[in-house]
Amino acid sequence: EWVGLELMDGKGVHDGNVLGVPYFECPAGKGVFAPAAQLSGSGAAPAITTRAPAATPRAVAVTAREDEELETLPSREKTADGSFWLGLEVVWKGKQGIVRYIGDVRFAAGEWIGVEMLEAKGVHDGSVLGVPYFKCSPGRGIFAQPSLLQTTGTTDSAAVQATLRQAEDSSTSTARVVPRVVGTLRAGQRVTWTGKHTGTVRYVGPVKFATGEFVGVELDEPFGYYDGSFMGESYFKCEPSKGIFSQASMLRDMASM
Repeated sequence: EWVGLELMDGKGVHDGNVLGVPYFECPAGKGVFAPAAQLSGSGAAPAITTRAPAATPRAVAVTAREDEELETLPSREKTADGSFWLGLEVVWKGKQGIVRYIGDVRFAAGEWIGVEMLEAKGVHDGSVLGVPYFKCSPGRGIFAQPSLLQTTGTTDSAAVQATLRQAEDSSTSTARVVPRVVGTLRAGQRVTWTGKHTGTVRYVGPVKFATGEFVGVELDEPFGYYDGSFMGESYFKCEPSKGIFSQASMLRDMASM
């Protein structure tokens, strides 16, 4: 039997919710679960309202000094059936995320997948009941069994990471844009990408995975990563492995070459 506690000093782990299951309510970072045998009472016990949980947590307590950062548990490279792997883009409850952990957990039986959500639609920061499985920003981590996740058609995890890195770079860079290209790209225009791959512009405009303007290009040869969709959002259509998303500075107008 486990007991849910709201700590007075804010040294807890969660807000009374674990893996999306609400057991009780308290401020974030003040909730913990502990076996009844590890607790000692003081004074009269107040009335407690309980809620039957969907599954009983089976966490193993992990302790560390405040100035000591816990190492994350080792992850498998892919699931037992090979259908999910680290870095894969997935969809959970209609929201996009990236697989960060695969393996056993200490709060339930079976194989679980830890996902870093792209938006703050998660539950934790990669740690559950004090056990660190992976690291992400607070409120972006979730755990799910494979049956509750969907892939978006992107099979190359390195391609996903490269696109996201480019998106991050575009939000911080202010001096890498080539003036003769920005503002002139349009659908149907012939361009070269990275100086060696030719293609046709199919989309110019905002995207949901980054700020700023991105260009979707259908390459002539299958040197791309996508079919015009990324993170579950369709921007244009082309054959698989012929679509790319790029900053304008990485493209050249073939008519001006």
